[in-house]
Amino acid sequence: MMRLSTSVLLGVAVVGLSAAVVAAASAPATFTPAGMHWIAGTGAAKATSGVVFVGNPGKAGTAIIRVKMPDGYVNQPHYHATAEYITVMQGTLLFGTGDTIDKAKGTVLPAGSFIAVPAGVHHWSIAEGVTVEQISGMGPLTNLPIKHSSM
Repeated sequence: MMRLSTSVLLGVAVVGLSAAVVAAASAPATFTPAGMHWIAGTGAAKATSGVVFVGNPGKAGTAIIRVKMPDGYVNQPHYHATAEYITVMQGTLLFGTGDTIDKAKGTVLPAGSFIAVPAGVHHWSIAEGVTVEQISGMGPLTNLPIKHSSM
């Protein structure tokens, strides 16, 4: 049985459950920076905050969220059951793949960068400066942690 991580995406998924969720409607939904309701993450993601734009990131279906991370925030190695699409909106994200964090092998992604992460790919990230990323995909948008052997 897989357990869900309490890292950034799970924190935002929990946030998303208590935030106003935009469902398919007959009129456009608009969000201005001043009108966005950022909600604090919990657990390991307590340093982050998030906004849900579309869907419910904790359930099946399309979901679009933003996550704000403080400088130095580490999103530990994990993967997702579905593809994840990330746009760096502000700050810089150090992004890498694999089961362990290796900063030397990470890619520095400044604001405006885009990442398409296929389902099942093990990856991690570190915020350099206050960093905001927009994440979209098919929910649930939860991090599945990489389990390390005790050997």
